[in-house]
Amino acid sequence: MNRHLLPRLLNWKNSPDRKPLIIRGARQVGKTWLMQEFGRSYFSDLVYVNFETNRQARSLFEQGLDLSRIIQGLEIQVGKPIVASETLVIFDEIQECQEALTALKYFQEQIPEYALLAAGSLLGVAMHQNSSFPVGKVEFLNLYPLTFSEFLEALGEKPLSELLKRLDWDLISPFREKFIQLLKSYYFIGGMPEAVKSYVDHRDFFVVREIQKRILQSYELDFSKHAPVEVVPRIRMVWNAVPAQLAKENKKFIFSQLRQGARSKDFELAVEWLRDGGLIHRIARVSKPGFPLKAYEDFASFKVYLLDVGILGTMVDLDPKSILEGNRLFTEFKGTLTEQFVLQELTAAGHSLFYWSAERGIAELDFILQFKGKVVPVEVKAEENLKAKSLKVVADNFPETTPIRTSMSDFRQESWMTNFPLFAMGSLAEYLKNVSS
Repeated sequence: MNRHLLPRLLNWKNSPDRKPLIIRGARQVGKTWLMQEFGRSYFSDLVYVNFETNRQARSLFEQGLDLSRIIQGLEIQVGKPIVASETLVIFDEIQECQEALTALKYFQEQIPEYALLAAGSLLGVAMHQNSSFPVGKVEFLNLYPLTFSEFLEALGEKPLSELLKRLDWDLISPFREKFIQLLKSYYFIGGMPEAVKSYVDHRDFFVVREIQKRILQSYELDFSKHAPVEVVPRIRMVWNAVPAQLAKENKKFIFSQLRQGARSKDFELAVEWLRDGGLIHRIARVSKPGFPLKAYEDFASFKVYLLDVGILGTMVDLDPKSILEGNRLFTEFKGTLTEQFVLQELTAAGHSLFYWSAERGIAELDFILQFKGKVVPVEVKAEENLKAKSLKVVADNFPETTPIRTSMSDFRQESWMTNFPLFAMGSLAEYLKNVSS
């Protein structure tokens, strides 16, 4: 299984100003595999330390932050030398050892020649709890579920993945139906590595669903295990409400639908805990699609998406036939899955996302992003529907924007906007690079 972050890790390895690198991501998105695969591929040796299971390693840091003593202790524990220029040191589940998090600062200041990767499933939560986090002394890399392109490669469809990277529309168009069928499979399977691997090995959607249910259960267990006791019920309420909130025509997250009389301040901690754990994406509204977007952020209004489209389908118990063959009852929720997919593709590509809605509710745009000085409004269509009323409102009122409609239709450029195929959304940045301002 190939992950497209591997080249970025190689750039980090070769950087003369390398700092300890923290890989952030939710549980079971593949952080451990990525770090170990990178170590096996590009280093002579690797030392792997899991602070969740290795009590002895935790005690090394708890006894003081003398790095020479810590390195020596780790060498004794693993039974081999740690050579600065040749050994990759991996600290996994580092949030379980606050002292190890603090020590990253001293690794950077005192022995920067050591190559050190760290990761943690609830690292964002730990960072907000730990006042001595080494700000400015570490680098970050975000890992998400497999993108559609990575999914294609896992299924042995690398030539199709390469077509999407090159945006070779003349070659993509004849294979559009194949892309669409594979995209529908991705809607069900999602990008969680264990689910994808199971489908690659067995081609059985029902086995995939059992794996997804287990992943869901592990997330829900984390609520009770790691969150403050008084916040756990509210975390569950927010988490379980996400599918229904996304299915509404107006997808703004409304707290009063969680509990009668509920206000935002009652649930702010729950939303932030889920976001820090990598389990949700919080997408803020902008009052105007202007540049820079951050200047127009409306902090009171936001939408909430999940980390993975397959997990979303599992939460509402969608069966494979509903997605692959389609039925009348599925029509409305299909748009929700499609938005979730687009959110994942754009987020994994590094875009910061917002959405826009008119003050009087006459129009709402699914996503807005900023790219190299361009404001790019994006309207999402689940099928080949080529109507784009909200996008037209934005294009007419803000002609300096670069409007994108994404649908199952072929790529086409029109006088006022571009139709971009859904299955190619992970490569939108490549297209935008070549669009004039």
